Order: sequence, then C-alpha cells, then structure tokens
Amino acid sequence: MNRLIAVALAGVFAAPVVAPAVAVAQTPPATIGERYIPAPWWMREPVIASIGEVRTQVAANRAAFSASFQSVDRTAADASRKAADQVRALSQALAAYGVDAVRVETTVSTRPLYDQYRDESGVLRDNARADQIERYQADATISVTVRDTRVLERVYATVVASQPTSIGPVGFNLEPDNAVKTWLQGEAVKDAARRARAAASNAGAGLGGVKVIDPTGRACETDVLAGWPAYGSGGLATDVEFQPAFVPPPPPPVMAAERGAPNEQQIESARLALQPPLRELTDRACVVYALN
Repeated sequence: MNRLIAVALAGVFAAPVVAPAVAVAQTPPATIGERYIPAPWWMREPVIASIGEVRTQVAANRAAFSASFQSVDRTAADASRKAADQVRALSQALAAYGVDAVRVETTVSTRPLYDQYRDESGVLRDNARADQIERYQADATISVTVRDTRVLERVYATVVASQPTSIGPVGFNLEPDNAVKTWLQGEAVKDAARRARAAASNAGAGLGGVKVIDPTGRACETDVLAGWPAYGSGGLATDVEFQPAFVPPPPPPVMAAERGAPNEQQIESARLALQPPLRELTDRACVVYALN
C-alpha cells in the first residue's frame, strides 16, 4: 500500500514529459492488463520522483549582417576591381577587431548589362547576346559575423559610414556557452528538489535520501502503475534569472588611415542603438528521493 501511495505522489507532482519520436516503436515493459508489471529497482521502497523544469532568458550573443558595394564599368575586370577597392579598406578595418570578435567574408560577383531596345509593341527588352553587352556590373558583398556583441554598434556604424550601395538587417541568435549550460542544469536539479520537498510536505510525508539523479529527466518518464511509458505534455517550468558577469566593452582597435575607410567622426555619426534580444533557454532534470 505504501508503494502505491509513493508512486501516486510521483505521478501527481512530477511533470510529464513529451515523448521523442522513436518512443512509439518501443516495446512496453509488460502487457497492458497484466496483474503484475516490473518496476525500477528504486521502487522497492516508497519513493517520490520529481522532475525539475526551468527556463530563463539570455541575451543573444551572435549578430550577423551584410552590405554590398556596386560598380559598373565597360569590362568585367575593371568593374570587379573598382567594387573590390570599395570594400578592401572596410574589410581591413573590421579585421582589426580580431577573429574572436568579428569575422568577415568578402565575395565579388559580376554580371553583364546588355544593350536594350524596344520591340514592335514598345516593350523595352534586353539583347541577350554576347556581342550586345554594353557594361558589366560588379557587386562586392561583405558578410559580417559579430561574435562579441559589445562591439556590434561600432562595427555596424563602420559599415554604414562606408556608404555601401545596400545594407541588410541585423540578425541575432544565441549560442549558449558552457557556463550557461552548466548553470541551467544545476537550476533544474534544484527545482526538482524544491518540488519534491513541497510534494512530500503537502502529503504529510518526510523526504529521505536521494536515490537517482538523472540530468536527462528520462528516469521520471515511466508510469509503473500502467506498465507503459507515461508520455504527455510537459509541466509548467520555473522561471530562473541568469546573472552574467559584467565585462566592460573592449577599446576600439587602432586602425591605420586607409584610403576609403571611414574616420572616427563618420563612425560616431552613423552609430545606432543595437540591443541584442532575449532568447529563451530551458532544461530539465529528474531526481528520485526515498520517502520517510
């Protein structure tokens, strides 16, 4: 009877978990309807299995955007050279931040501009023949990935001050580092402990020693009363707040006065506020306690 009560408590206070896609093909631990079904080893005495569900919001730590410089000339070589000249000084200025902070990729593409004419209906058309090429258009594209968002505003202003033909929007994403991952997993285990203590206290029981700690949370997925994995919708997560250590922004790199590169006044005039958005992170853990 005590065992049934303990298992029932685990089902009430431990949040169910969404099953992976492969779960439908798994063999159940016993046939549905059998009088006796196998139970995990830690069910030999009254226990409570608690799932910790946590979520937090962390500022995006990656940003990316691109800009294009266009040039038109009579030959493909001249058009490409002029377009490349426009981005050379800019790419060198951004490379001065170092690859750990800013990564730059530059590509140049060309296409012919054909002589145009109007047909008998008055529609303007292009001559798609090699002997009817009038000019060549070259587009030099610079793709910027900012890995240190503390320098994002200055990097973006540097590109804007270079007066590109077009510039794309800034995209953000989050790549959590190992410190954030470790902290969030620890919070999930703490949340499982808080839920277990509250469940045991509300049921008039005492919480005993730890029997199982499963960072994946899978140990709490099986419903031993039904003899089948108890997959379902996830429970409500506990909100936790991440407190990153304050690190002052690095000083701007000392850049040589390259011809065509924007000066300090132009960069500051083009500076805009760019705040990385918050991204949600979640984690879970299963902790099984004995009941006293």
